[in-house]
Amino acid sequence: MIDEFAKDNLHGRLRRDREALLWKLDGLSEYDARRPLTATGTNLLGLVKHVANVEARYFGEVFDRPSPEPLPRWQDHSDGSDLWASEDETRDQIVGFYRRTWEHSDATIDALPLDAPGHVPWWPKPYTDTNLFAVLVHVLGETVRHAGHADILREGLDGRTGMRPEHEQPIDEEARAAHRAKIERAARSAAPFKAH
Repeated sequence: MIDEFAKDNLHGRLRRDREALLWKLDGLSEYDARRPLTATGTNLLGLVKHVANVEARYFGEVFDRPSPEPLPRWQDHSDGSDLWASEDETRDQIVGFYRRTWEHSDATIDALPLDAPGHVPWWPKPYTDTNLFAVLVHVLGETVRHAGHADILREGLDGRTGMRPEHEQPIDEEARAAHRAKIERAARSAAPFKAH
């Protein structure tokens, strides 16, 4: 009974956070969805592409249920190519791949019990042999982490924040500036203190 509760809860959170990540692309131009927004090139569409590939591998290969779509080899990502969209990759292709990955992942999650054995050859020993519970927690963590990155990047682009459209509030620039100024004052006043 607790296994089904845990599985349903984790799977529900994964579904929620997948949608949150995709929502960060809504209303953006092709340029804003793709452009590098950090010194290392992090960008919104690249985060979606990366999470899609991660999820496809973990809920596919790890449980001997390979993705029905061809995936690039891990070695092919040594240049970080799974973290950005090339000129010939469209947003629709990447988002479509992510959504099809959800279907395959959901089928794996639905078909297997939480203690179903899996093998992650890229994890260090002795952790290579694992189970669905550990992989579900891992992929949820990856998705949440990158959805958080996406939230910060999107806020930097146009001020939009939140997990879902229904949580979005109108942007009050004056209130945001006052709040930021209050935090800045607190940071400056704490700066003279030294750690003991």
